Amino acid sequence: MPESQITAQITDVAAYMVDVGARARAAARAMARAETAAKNNALTAIAAELDAARDALGQANAADLEAGAAKGLDAALLDRLALTPARIDAMIEGLGQIATLADPVGAISELEYRPSGIQVGRMRVPLGVVGIIYESRPNVTADAAALCLKAGNAAVLRGGSEAFHSNRAIAACIQRGLSAAGLPEDAVQVVATTDRAAVGAMITSPEHIDVIIPRGGKGLIERISRDARVPVIKHLDGICHVYVDDRADLDKALAVALNAKTQRLGTCNTMETLLVAAGVAADFLPRVGAALADAGVELRGCERTRALLDGVLPATDEDWDTEYLAAILAIRVVDGLDAAMDHIDRHGSHHTDSIVTEDYGRARRFLREVDSSSVMVNASTRFADGFEYGLGAEIGISTDKFHARGPVGLDGLTSQKFIVLGDGHVRR
Repeated sequence: MPESQITAQITDVAAYMVDVGARARAAARAMARAETAAKNNALTAIAAELDAARDALGQANAADLEAGAAKGLDAALLDRLALTPARIDAMIEGLGQIATLADPVGAISELEYRPSGIQVGRMRVPLGVVGIIYESRPNVTADAAALCLKAGNAAVLRGGSEAFHSNRAIAACIQRGLSAAGLPEDAVQVVATTDRAAVGAMITSPEHIDVIIPRGGKGLIERISRDARVPVIKHLDGICHVYVDDRADLDKALAVALNAKTQRLGTCNTMETLLVAAGVAADFLPRVGAALADAGVELRGCERTRALLDGVLPATDEDWDTEYLAAILAIRVVDGLDAAMDHIDRHGSHHTDSIVTEDYGRARRFLREVDSSSVMVNASTRFADGFEYGLGAEIGISTDKFHARGPVGLDGLTSQKFIVLGDGHVRR
């Protein structure tokens, strides 16, 4: 059914979203008590449904791609929207990987006897109902549903209008898989309207939704952060830095810097600013500049950089605060570690920053003093990823300091509560 006909059936978006929220809240109670085997069975069943529905998924995605082309979406957006056979394979593989991960729900830690004789510990529990608002990529529907499901949550998913048919086709597979495993179909609901009022309802309904996770452009995330009455897990920018210290192995530095910028351009963990210590700038900049130029990267630099490297455009103040997500890199020569950390503190986004150095003391200072969700030594910023960190997958990256920070995997989709074990103990 065309998008316009589906959304036309929803005449009262506010009432519709109240119903979605109430059903999600009821499903969350069932998911909180679901056994690990049932959740894993659901993940396996969803994977099988996706595999069996390849033709239907392809047809739904073709409708979205056709509509996107008619609306004038650029090639990059259409690529993110495409649900290729390889991406369906990746969704299926991801479901299998999440099924193999340890179930965090119910895990008890720090259980200790107190002088009174009681035992006090902490138990990991689901967050409840997780609302996820995202754009473009339909595979997020399966990834987000799988992570929320394994962590014992219900999920309300609101994808972008450009992926409307694809998301609904994936949602149908998810709900069939949940039903086959004996879990409530309402544990994962994809909002069946493209009306933006649905987003407003989600972010202002703490009685129905416990946390919101936005995945998309800066405008979307700023709007949600500004207007939400529900807690938000998010990051706004990925202005990531690599600092090449004057005690760096320059071969390592070249490999790290080149990978951090060129391995994939449009991700939040891609390097956007390269900081180089003045003591090695004359040796390092010509080497890295040539390699980046060969990779098609436009360079914008400070005056000291331009004095050492030909073909570099002058960097403006705005460049130090820009997440390019493109083949553009800002370069600054700094006087040393303290100057590098000052730059990161002033211009960074608290996402991911790396130092290349052979000096153990400087590495320890960088790790301790740089206030980012991931801080690295002699490694590419591109490693800031849930899969690379051993989380199996991630629902997003958080630069917040409360609850979850960095890649948000299963543990980040749970909370902890105190538990007390006694045997008729009373307080004296």
